[in-house]
Amino acid sequence: MLPARLVTPIPGSEHLETRNRSEAKLSDHNMRIELRELGSHVGDEVVIEGWVQTVRAHAKVAFVVVRDGTGLVQAVMGRQDVDPATWEAATTVTQESTLVVTGTVRKEPRAPGGYEIGVSRFTVLAPGGEFPIQPKEHGVDFLLDHRHLWLRSTQQRAILRVRAEVEQAIHDYFYERGFVRIDTPILTGAIGESAGTLFETDYFGERAFLAQTGQLYVEAAAAAFRKVYCFGPTFRAEKSKTRRHLTEFWMLEPEVAFADSNDNMRLQEDLLTYLVQRALERCGEELTVLERDTTLLERVRPPFPRVSYTEAVARLQAAGSSIQWGEDLGAEDETKLAAYELPVFIYNYPREAKAFYMKENPDDPRTVLCNDLLAPEGYGEIIGGSQREDDLDKLLARIREEHLPEAAYNWYLDLRRYGTFPHSGFGLGLERTVAWITGRHHVRELIPFPRMLHRLTP
Repeated sequence: MLPARLVTPIPGSEHLETRNRSEAKLSDHNMRIELRELGSHVGDEVVIEGWVQTVRAHAKVAFVVVRDGTGLVQAVMGRQDVDPATWEAATTVTQESTLVVTGTVRKEPRAPGGYEIGVSRFTVLAPGGEFPIQPKEHGVDFLLDHRHLWLRSTQQRAILRVRAEVEQAIHDYFYERGFVRIDTPILTGAIGESAGTLFETDYFGERAFLAQTGQLYVEAAAAAFRKVYCFGPTFRAEKSKTRRHLTEFWMLEPEVAFADSNDNMRLQEDLLTYLVQRALERCGEELTVLERDTTLLERVRPPFPRVSYTEAVARLQAAGSSIQWGEDLGAEDETKLAAYELPVFIYNYPREAKAFYMKENPDDPRTVLCNDLLAPEGYGEIIGGSQREDDLDKLLARIREEHLPEAAYNWYLDLRRYGTFPHSGFGLGLERTVAWITGRHHVRELIPFPRMLHRLTP
C-alpha cells in the first residue's frame, strides 16, 4: 500500500479516488514509509518494513539497524518503554530477519543515515537463520557461491547503485540528444568479432551464436534514424581469468550516420564525462562507502589526450617493451600508456589487429580508423570504437580475407549496396566503466550475477 500522497488518481476512476481518501485517513495514524523519506517525518510515528542489518543489546536499551533497500535506520528501544515480549523479540532477533517496526522518527547525527526511530512496536515477520556471510574475511569463491546473499552487504549495494545510476545516465544522455534506442538480437548468424570467442547453439538445425555485439544491427538502424544505440548483454567465449573479463557483460553501442572517426572520439569523451559527473553528483554517499578517491574523477573533462598507435609503440619500445609494430596492445601496455590524469585515446591500429568492418585509413592503408579509450589508474580499455568501412568492395574483400561466411553477411553488405554512407560507432563496456568509477579491482563485483570461465551459478 502506497501513502496517499504518492498515489496519482486515474481521471474518471471514482472508486480509486475513494480508496485513496481512505488510505490517506489511515496514514494519519499509521504511516508506512520508505527509509529514504525519514527526513520528511521527524516527530511522526511511522511504520517501516525491512531486514535486520545488525543488533546491539544492553541491559536497558537495544539498537537494531534496519535496512529496507532505500536506506538504513537505527531502531532504538528502551526496556522500560515496551512490553516483555517486544523486548525479547528485539534482543534475540537474528541478522536478516524480516521486520515491521512502528515508532517515532528522531534526528540523530550519530546514527546510520542521520535518523533513528524510537520503537513502540516491533514485529518479526520471518526470522533469519544463521546467516552464512559474517563480518569476517571470506574467500572470493565463498562470496561468489553466496552471491545471492552477498548482494545485501553495504559495499555491494553501493556498487550496484552506482551501476544503476550509470545505466540510467546512459539512457538519459542519448534520449536528450535525439538518439533512438534499438533492441538488437541475442541470437544471430553473423559475428562481429573473432570467431574463436563465440558461444554456438543449435537453432532448429542451423548454427546460431550468442551475440558478441549489436553493432551490425545498429548500423542498419542508423540508415533509418541517423543516431541510434543499443544497450544489453553480450557474450564472449574467452577462456580468460583476468580481472577485466566476463563471459557475459553489458555493452553500450551507439552508431551515428555521417560521423567520422574524430566525431566518434568527441562523442565518446563527452559521454564519459557526462557519466562520471552524474555519478559524482548523485552517488556521493555510495562512493564514500566504497572509499573511492574521487579527485581524478572530478577532473574528467574533454578533450582527452590522443596518441596514435604508432606513437604508442614507439613510447613502449623506448621504455624497454619488446612490442613490435603490428601487435595488439596488452593489459600491461595499456596501463603504461594511460599515465595521464584523464582517459587517453589510442587511435589508428594496424588492420590485422582489428575487426573486418573498420574503415581503411586513407593516409596509411596499413591501419584502420579506430580507437581504444583507456581509463587511468590501471583500469585499461573501457571503450573501443571505429569508423565503419562504407566501401562495398573493400568490406567484401575483408570478409573473404578472414574466411567469414559470406552468405551470413549478405544483409550487412546490402547496407553498402543501397545508399552507403560514412558512419561511426563504439562499444562501452559497462562493468569496466563502473569498475573505474567506483575504484573496484575486479569486474566480477560490477554485475549482479557474474558469469566467468568456471562460474555459472548462482
